[in-house]
Amino acid sequence: MNPSETSRYVRLRVDLVLEVPDPEALTGAALAHIKDDEFMPDEERGHAETAVREDESEALAYLVDPTDLVVDIPGVELAQASWSSEPVEYDPESMEWDLDEEDGDFDQETDNA
Repeated sequence: MNPSETSRYVRLRVDLVLEVPDPEALTGAALAHIKDDEFMPDEERGHAETAVREDESEALAYLVDPTDLVVDIPGVELAQASWSSEPVEYDPESMEWDLDEEDGDFDQETDNA
């Protein structure tokens, strides 16, 4: 099949590292969001509230919906989405966190394709 005969799919990868200087504000916002969710079943609501109180990354996951990044882009239809959040040890001086290096590697791979 040539490209004109098939649908075009693009994988968009976004990797964010966020600092949480005010965990109480984050947790409070997530709890309010859960409370206001009229479609969440009560059993799930209790589990969500417990998870948010115990883990800031869970609180963030209830507040951030990456699908919002693409919902209003003309000519694009979301086919699949998944995301997760987790606590990480962050050292901006570490080569592991050098995002420019990663982008450079990706560009080289794209150029060779």
